[in-house]
Amino acid sequence: MKLSQIKQLLGTVETVNFQLPNGTFVPEHFHVTEVGLINKNFIDCGGTVRNETVVNFQLWDANDFEHRLKPKKLLDIIQLSEKVLGIEDFEIEVEYQDRTIAKYDLGFNGENFQLLNKQTACLAQDQCGISLEKEKVRLSDKNNEPCCAPDGNCC
Repeated sequence: MKLSQIKQLLGTVETVNFQLPNGTFVPEHFHVTEVGLINKNFIDCGGTVRNETVVNFQLWDANDFEHRLKPKKLLDIIQLSEKVLGIEDFEIEVEYQDRTIAKYDLGFNGENFQLLNKQTACLAQDQCGISLEKEKVRLSDKNNEPCCAPDGNCC
């Protein structure tokens, strides 16, 4: 989800809820402790230099169980971050403390914001000896085909 999308959605929802991939929710007394701009410059294993930029939200919960972040307050935090940090309309990445700091993509299911698992991948598979998955063919299926049909090209 891009920053412009969450800003639009915050104008339509009454509460801000984040659902984890396992179906549970971030406690409703969470805070958004940081909104930042993260630039990642890196080189992949094939030698290609890459650049990735995301807007980062950090969620945190404490023992202030009565705290509730309203959509308007989160929108104000985002707008202040855009103004002060010069944040543009990038994809959002959400950090949340689980066993360690977990990073998620952000989605919306029409009611709640969803924290979506991120995946790692090799970006230079062609240079790492990783072949694309080939179509699997059952040899038993091949046995049902006539070897030398009159219209075949085998002979």
